[in-house]
Amino acid sequence: MSDALQKSLVLILLIALGYFLRSKFKSKEMVGGIKELVLTIALPATIFTALMKIPLDRSLMIVPLITILFNIFIFYVIPPVLGFFTIDKDSPTGRSILMLMPSLAPGLSAFPFIVEFLGQKSLAMAAMADVGNKVFVLIFLYIFALNLFLKQNKGQKSNLWSKIKSLLISLVKEPINSIIFVAIFLLSIGIGYDALPRLVTDIFDKTSAMMTPLILIFIGLAVELKQSKKRVIVSLLFFRAGVSVLFSAMVIMLFKISDPTQVLLALVIPLSSASFWPFAHISAFNLKEDQLEIPKEKRTFNVEFAVLILAFSLPFSSGLILSILSMGKVFAHLGAIFALGTVLILISVLPVLIAKLSVRFSNSMIKN
Repeated sequence: MSDALQKSLVLILLIALGYFLRSKFKSKEMVGGIKELVLTIALPATIFTALMKIPLDRSLMIVPLITILFNIFIFYVIPPVLGFFTIDKDSPTGRSILMLMPSLAPGLSAFPFIVEFLGQKSLAMAAMADVGNKVFVLIFLYIFALNLFLKQNKGQKSNLWSKIKSLLISLVKEPINSIIFVAIFLLSIGIGYDALPRLVTDIFDKTSAMMTPLILIFIGLAVELKQSKKRVIVSLLFFRAGVSVLFSAMVIMLFKISDPTQVLLALVIPLSSASFWPFAHISAFNLKEDQLEIPKEKRTFNVEFAVLILAFSLPFSSGLILSILSMGKVFAHLGAIFALGTVLILISVLPVLIAKLSVRFSNSMIKN
């Protein structure tokens, strides 16, 4: 059995373990507890270890900027195609899609596979990419959501700068971001991982060892297979994945990336699942509309649909990333990447196109 196949089987079995343990985790709070353990302890420890073991490179600083460009790219690509998927972009459902699709959650959907297949240096770069993504989802998407809320509920007032200040504080206080800042500071003054006390490194090593199993079990626990509206959500996720792959291809060409590991890293980071942070913004404004007793059909966002996107996005992205990395260097070439992006887009649009043509054909037969 090849090393890649063995790694893939281990990761798949851990996800399956989480799925079969669903009956033991009967409340959302129990599943949320695992998520918090990952995001506040295991993942920060893994990222700190990865960053501290590589030389501080100025090229790392450009990674967050590229991620923000990706966020903006998806933000402007999604609205024009919603009509094709029979979704009104100015509806609560459409506005929820516009909030969630440009966001990324690489910590839960990509990091465990990156560290297993691509190594510690790639994980460090992925962590830097997430910094740019966090700036976009916490600041830009909040302002966007606020504007949508005020447009729907004229006469409402909101202290924008006060909220942005609190979001910036949240950005700094988040454990993953805090540990990244600490690692960069230590590296900048010449302190590497080997220079830290043995007690400290042992704690980080043992804590980071929890990350991959916990995240994969969490993915298994979070899988949702039986939900309504799944067809349109899956189609949208395939489309988002397809255009994300094409964006990665453009980045690889622009920066002339040739190292297979770096090519695969550039490919899989944009395939990460949708983030919880935009959903937090959606929930906050929905709570305000609860207090105003606004009917659901007139609200800014569709909370139920947003939950479904998150529920499907995590297993979808995780499965896609695992499949790509399991194939070794198959997708480490531009030709294969362009082909993958095209296939993913076709998978998303062909069922909708066929359904529309069938309806037109049926209508024409009835008329005749």
